[in-house]
Amino acid sequence: MAKRKKYSEEFKREAVNLIRQPHANVSQIARDIGVSANDLWRWRREADSGGKAFPGSGVARDQELLALKRELAKVKKERDFLRDAAAFFARESN
Repeated sequence: MAKRKKYSEEFKREAVNLIRQPHANVSQIARDIGVSANDLWRWRREADSGGKAFPGSGVARDQELLALKRELAKVKKERDFLRDAAAFFARESN
């Protein structure tokens, strides 16, 4: 079974903007960007629905950024602790 492709919200918005252009040929645009015409029509319906378009199933970028910042702070604390411990033991051994 083929693995389902996932497209970013930005990619979908750009594709919808392309098909909204005057005299746009949806089939040709779909071939050019490598998606099906049905996907383009569905993305346009989702964008026009007024609700949250392209909800996605992943973690929001802001949440991911916060998690990475927390992890970075933790790793820095561990690094500093290990550096201080190494310096302490180096002094003690002399």
